[in-house]
Amino acid sequence: MIMRPGQPLLLPANPFFIWFTLIVAMMINMLPLGRLPWMPDVLAVVIVFWSVHQPLRVGVIAAFLFGLAVDVHQASLLGQHALAYTTLSYFAITIHRRLLWFKVPSQAVQVLPLFAAAHGIELAIRMLAGAPFPGSAVLLAPVVEAALWPVVSVLLLLPQRRAPDPDENRPL
Repeated sequence: MIMRPGQPLLLPANPFFIWFTLIVAMMINMLPLGRLPWMPDVLAVVIVFWSVHQPLRVGVIAAFLFGLAVDVHQASLLGQHALAYTTLSYFAITIHRRLLWFKVPSQAVQVLPLFAAAHGIELAIRMLAGAPFPGSAVLLAPVVEAALWPVVSVLLLLPQRRAPDPDENRPL
């Protein structure tokens, strides 16, 4: 793979760390903070991150299973989050090669439509089931998730960053 200039080499991602972060993100979503329409879906952000950075390890099936777990926990319509997360993961894998060429703030702008589409799917399913419209505050959730993207990127790539090598004879 051709790397963009200035991009550091990263160590391989530890599979245990990947699944640990996904489970921690799901537990953050399960905190009893109330059902505010503008609350960010941390699990969706982490699923998109790992679908972009490790598409062979975290894919559509993992997103579907985590979505079913969230549906069961929230007692929502079964498959609502599963469909949204599956769509999110699919489109994240679709754009992952292009997305990695951008710097992190530009990546946040690129993933904003993905988060908006996922929330649109959840909202459409919820309203088809007869729930009332939650209000215009629901439009803030994808923006908050896109604003979280740089923070999540820095935190989740931290274990993969290569320490500065004091040996000047080795190029890598």
